[in-house]
Amino acid sequence: MLSVLISLAFTNILNNENKLPIHIPPSVQRNGDSVKGYNYLTTGDYLKSGIPYSYYKIFAPKDYNNYLNRTGKNSLVPYDFNVVIAPNKIEVVVPTCLQCHAQVFDGKLCIGLGNTLQDFSRMSDANNPIKNLMSNIMQTFSPKSYAAALPIFTSFDATLPKMQTEVRGVNAADRLATVLVAHRDPQTLVWQQQPILNIPEEVIPTDVPAWWLLKKKNAMFYNGFGRGDFGKFLMLSNILTVKDTSEATEVNSHFGDVLAYIKSINPPKYPKPIDDNLSAKGKTIFVNNCSKCHGTYGSNGSYPNLLIPASIIKTDSMLYKGNQQNPQFIEWFNKSWFAQGDYPAQLQPFDGYIAPPLDGIWVTAPYLHNGSVPNLETLLNSKNRPKYWKRNFKNPSYDYENIGWIYQTVEKPERRTTYNTTLPGYSNSGHTFGDKLTDAERKAVIEYLKTL
Repeated sequence: MLSVLISLAFTNILNNENKLPIHIPPSVQRNGDSVKGYNYLTTGDYLKSGIPYSYYKIFAPKDYNNYLNRTGKNSLVPYDFNVVIAPNKIEVVVPTCLQCHAQVFDGKLCIGLGNTLQDFSRMSDANNPIKNLMSNIMQTFSPKSYAAALPIFTSFDATLPKMQTEVRGVNAADRLATVLVAHRDPQTLVWQQQPILNIPEEVIPTDVPAWWLLKKKNAMFYNGFGRGDFGKFLMLSNILTVKDTSEATEVNSHFGDVLAYIKSINPPKYPKPIDDNLSAKGKTIFVNNCSKCHGTYGSNGSYPNLLIPASIIKTDSMLYKGNQQNPQFIEWFNKSWFAQGDYPAQLQPFDGYIAPPLDGIWVTAPYLHNGSVPNLETLLNSKNRPKYWKRNFKNPSYDYENIGWIYQTVEKPERRTTYNTTLPGYSNSGHTFGDKLTDAERKAVIEYLKTL
């Protein structure tokens, strides 16, 4: 334990003093079977507690889209839920990783695309009367069903009221992990009714990075602090309902396969015509101005895996500062079950953010780690970034020229519907490197980015 803390302290000293980008070294990753990984991801029981199917079908309509072409009861629930058998043999409906890591785009399900349509702005209403009614009925008439649902009900009671964001479209997954580990013993993973860590007040918004980028990255998360075994980080959702480390070990045995599947995912191709001459000009500008951090693309492409210090990137600091202000969560993880065994994982904080690969960037709006910039034009031209902006979530429409969601600039923010960049954690500052380009050069770079 002492060696881990010394290592973290030394890393922080280096990070705080270093004014240059830092290369992230690779770490050994598990191999696996991508087909098995896909099947486990879309039908597996990595969560073993959920809403009993017999109750779910009463309160939720059947979903006939069946984007995943699944069979049986799984064909009647949304793509981001699985129907599995709980340990006490009750069929339950459980949320899956695709809640955050897939999105319907232009009428098709895009697995690996971060979900920017979710609404975490109403989490204070999440423990609603329907859930409470369902719980009361089960306790009275079906104790076995209630037992199958109890772990997820317990987690929801602890987490959902603490996960509210200021606006729809950003993600609160980091907050979910924070609250869950505060209720878990680090060695046994057994649920603790009272939190064992002090939970900070702030809910830090993030945008969900695309899964297909992971094959190039040597570290996970926007600040690059997820080191070691990626599988351990990918299975973190299991702590929503996990009983203990014996269950976690069984679930973990599948995540080499899940990682193999995620590495097999490729981004969707830009579906509109591309101006080849303009794109060629944009490539030259990109290589001369952007490739040092974001890499090169094509058959001989390379990605440098660089951490960019805060003094250079200058984007909103709330996410990376949370690691320093709340070190108890770093310490929890680095002494926990996740940091042990044949494939350990570790968190290494850094004052700044990773410069991500840009594969499929055309489909991943909005931009920056907090989703504060609506399109590529404003990402590359910071003076045009809107202070307050909103988009249509009921009928979302994409701008294939400026690359991003069609949005509306407003004079003053409306709670939940307007992205307010003046709020802590929601700033659209920083990453001003594109400002030095001319309008013509910027247009050419955007045309090139459509090809990635």
